Amino acid sequence: MEKPLPLNLVSKLCQALDEERIAYCHWKSNQALDRSASGDNDLDLLVSRSDVDRFSEILYAHSFKEAHSPVDQQLPGVQDYYGYDPSSGKIIHVHAHFQLVFGHDMSKNYHLPVEKPYLQDAIQGELFKVPAPELEFVVFVIRMMIKHSTWDTILAGQGTLSSSERQEFVYLEDRVNRDKLREVIAEHLPFVGAPLLEDCVQSLRPGCPAWKRIQIGQRLQNSLKPYARRTGITDLFLKLWRRVVNSFQRRVLRHTARARLASGGAMIAIVGGDGAGKSTAVNGINEWLSPDFEISTVHLGKPPWSLATILIRGLIKIGRTLGFYPFERAPIEYTLDSNSLVFPGYPWMIREVCTARDRYLTYKKARRFASNGGLVICDRFPISQVQLMDGPQVERMTSNYPTNPFIKYLSRLEKKYYQPIKYPELLIVLRADPILSAQRKTDEDSESVVARSSEIWNLDWSQLPACIIDANQPKAEVLSELKALIWASL
Repeated sequence: MEKPLPLNLVSKLCQALDEERIAYCHWKSNQALDRSASGDNDLDLLVSRSDVDRFSEILYAHSFKEAHSPVDQQLPGVQDYYGYDPSSGKIIHVHAHFQLVFGHDMSKNYHLPVEKPYLQDAIQGELFKVPAPELEFVVFVIRMMIKHSTWDTILAGQGTLSSSERQEFVYLEDRVNRDKLREVIAEHLPFVGAPLLEDCVQSLRPGCPAWKRIQIGQRLQNSLKPYARRTGITDLFLKLWRRVVNSFQRRVLRHTARARLASGGAMIAIVGGDGAGKSTAVNGINEWLSPDFEISTVHLGKPPWSLATILIRGLIKIGRTLGFYPFERAPIEYTLDSNSLVFPGYPWMIREVCTARDRYLTYKKARRFASNGGLVICDRFPISQVQLMDGPQVERMTSNYPTNPFIKYLSRLEKKYYQPIKYPELLIVLRADPILSAQRKTDEDSESVVARSSEIWNLDWSQLPACIIDANQPKAEVLSELKALIWASL
């Protein structure tokens, strides 16, 4: 099986780090460097503290963006950066370590101060600099013991190495020189010592009894006490607490915390006529960003009904069924010519006010999510210049008729809900030819599709803070252009 080729962005990043003589290395999971180079794994880079500023400048120069992990995953001396590789459409996660902090996934309780020798003895590989095998093996063994050989992890069913960890264990052990290994331990980790490390190696092999692994794991933890970030009992309760909380969030709330960009959240609205590919674009962007970032998708064209809307629309339906007003309402004309409009009836106007309120409530919730660092992808968005979709309708539909106090009240109330809805941080217009849109949107009346698409097509968008994308292109090209535009704007 052929190894995947390195992504252009990863190759350029490594080249820039070498040219600027940044002291770094890819510090773990080096048996699968091809997966890191191809963007299928994170880039776990250990970087010298003296090079932090220049390292960050290189990342920013290559359009990487800093992000914050969920609070319970944030570690001292560790930062997260994300970059976008246009050629593959992948997002690259750089996990930048300025300190070697590791441990159980729930707590990462240990900081092993061997960063300088780790970097000084690093070897240039095909693409990345990698640590000397002996020091990498020692650190790997210690990491695996803390992760899998304590009594609480064994009781939790996490006492065995995963398949990839087993492969890494064999890979590293085959590469070490035993004499150099003893020298490394004596020079950099004398508090661990060669005998204890050898016991740890043996306990990681298949067949070692659980009681013996717990015993050896406890000896290792005792030797590492000066390098623990918190006491053993505190760490134990923290792991138990986070297991409960994470399980509740994942299984009950159906939510897994993701990173949030350091630059803050944003609302990204995708608008266009019927058949322009808005829903396809929103789904594509969600699939692209959601594995790494806190994402929320909302449909402001068809917002979820609030309780008030459910009750009001239910009463309207009951009244119509009882014959208080005609069952068939006048058809709504999708036209900007007010002279051709037909009075739609009071029930329809009340429903439009309910829709306006639901859009306002959905917008408010989405804006709050963005203000707290999340990314909101909006399918459609109310814009005052677009009259046939997602905006105030009562005044437009009654402009050719004498208005009474009730109609005026409904009109004012509808406008009140739209007034606080301001432009998003990024407004993207998918501009598609109306005839092509009608050919794509075969499940709706072609005249209404052409009418609404024509309004988007003919509008002078240069007067609005909008980015225009030619939606006549194939879907793959539209999505690629969308990704590049969004990434450049975040």
